[in-house]
Amino acid sequence: MIAATYYETRLQQLRKTYQELVKKKNIFAFIRFACVVAIGFSAWLLWPFGWYYAIAVIAVLLFVFIRIVYRDMANRWRIKNALTLIKINENELKALQHDFKSFGNGNEYTPKDHYYANDMDIFGSASLFQFINRTVSAMGGERLSAWLLEPAREAVIAARQEAVKDLRNNIVWCQELQAFGKENPIQLSTRDQLSLWVQAPASLSNFAGWKWLRYLLPAVSISVTVSFIFGYLPLSALYANIFVMSLIAATQEKRVQHMHQQLSNKVDELSSLQQSILHIEQAHFTAPLLQALQQNFASEGMPASAGILRLKKILDRMDLRFNLVLVIPLNILLLWNIQQALSLEKWKTAYDLRVRKWFNSLGDWEALSSFAVLHFNQHDWVFPIILPSHFYIKAAGLGHPLIAQEKRVNNEIDIEQKAAVMLVTGSNMAGKSTYLRSIGINIILAMAGAPVCAKTFECSVVQLMSSMRITDNLEESTSTFYAELKKLKTIIEKVNEKAPVFVLLDEILRGTNSLDRHTGSKALIKQLIAKEAVAVLATHDVDLATLQSEFTHHIYNYHFDVQVNGEELYFDYKLKPGVCQSLNASILMKKIGIEI
Repeated sequence: MIAATYYETRLQQLRKTYQELVKKKNIFAFIRFACVVAIGFSAWLLWPFGWYYAIAVIAVLLFVFIRIVYRDMANRWRIKNALTLIKINENELKALQHDFKSFGNGNEYTPKDHYYANDMDIFGSASLFQFINRTVSAMGGERLSAWLLEPAREAVIAARQEAVKDLRNNIVWCQELQAFGKENPIQLSTRDQLSLWVQAPASLSNFAGWKWLRYLLPAVSISVTVSFIFGYLPLSALYANIFVMSLIAATQEKRVQHMHQQLSNKVDELSSLQQSILHIEQAHFTAPLLQALQQNFASEGMPASAGILRLKKILDRMDLRFNLVLVIPLNILLLWNIQQALSLEKWKTAYDLRVRKWFNSLGDWEALSSFAVLHFNQHDWVFPIILPSHFYIKAAGLGHPLIAQEKRVNNEIDIEQKAAVMLVTGSNMAGKSTYLRSIGINIILAMAGAPVCAKTFECSVVQLMSSMRITDNLEESTSTFYAELKKLKTIIEKVNEKAPVFVLLDEILRGTNSLDRHTGSKALIKQLIAKEAVAVLATHDVDLATLQSEFTHHIYNYHFDVQVNGEELYFDYKLKPGVCQSLNASILMKKIGIEI
């Protein structure tokens, strides 16, 4: 099914479901009101016939009222979830129209220095990250950004591809995972704080006596209180019991408070984590990677979702320490605060090292789910064939993913050996830079395990490196030219190591005079070939194309041209073999008023 049709159909279903849930909500509200009225009426009507009749009927009505309250709470959650799913599908329809600004752009993951992140528009507004991103938690965004910034091994790429295909066939499941996460998005601080807490030494349970005192002291306190009520003990015994239990509770209150403060504001995010993990645990997948990731949530005796739910319930009970009406008698009778603190320490002893793995595994699921949605939305994209040998890249129908399909012009690339430089000459605005970015972005997608914007795509596992968009740095007192030299130095170091890199260069050494630029570019091309590197170099310097006569089997000349009709320019943005013969700079300068 075409993605647009699917989302429209799903929206109709969800809106219908939402309307039914709203009707049910109104019915529950009426029943609750009716129960309250019936309780009052029953008390007034039946009391004269005997209090036991009134109490019996009121008890039944209270039972019905409580059941309705719980069902209404569950229904309200379903309403909220339906609204979230409706918004998700509306956003997907917008994304199909190339409006994807409703998704996170990943600015927070932008590295200061990177081989290609800035050149390839990986992060920021209208970036590759924003185009792909369907993550909700900070761990999901962190994992997706890491995959886009670092090439995976061949086996990992293959495993991710299979996982993405499996998830693509479960797009409803992917949307539900996204909806659970949106309820209370999980932040990195929650993962890190919980990880630190479980690794910290116990502050209460390290005293072995609590193993039996936590049961003995409440038993004594309850016995004394009950004995006083029935007249077996004097008031002084009750006072002594209250004093001792209050003193014990007070001596440990500082530790309890510290523990509670570490975790109390994380309950909502723990709820999202628990729902997301339960959703993952209950799913059935065939891809080995997905099955392995599910095992990260398995544990002896209790699955991760149940363990997190237990933690959440302990924290909910601990919140009663803020209710003075309840916490005073609970502490006197049960040492309530200490009991919950001991339960927390018992919990972290049981789960300690697994906690961080749960958070990070959720990030893996969200990143893979993002790729699955990309695969579902872009049904004409393909999964690349990854080859073990270095170097090989061959693609047909290769396009830039961030250009809308109706405006996109696709091209080809074919380099089947090391020590190869593809020279792309052409006039201004003819499409050279876009072509380089089309190659680069699709390699990034391929190395991450995602589908690529092409009809066919085969490539080796490579580290992409580029020098395209260079700016000065006032903070470091760095000129544009020096900034480019620094980046080229990084590339040259990798090339000299004969690392498996693929280099994209656009108008290099633009900050110097034409003679130095030509000399430097020529020397760099020769060095790339000597070190068996592979590069695509876009340039206006058509004289560089003459190097092909010296390096017949290592340099390939291609170009983008422009058709000129009077003072009008026409671009077809199609890559063609050979050297560019058409120039357009003088026409463009005339258009802005320079008299030539």
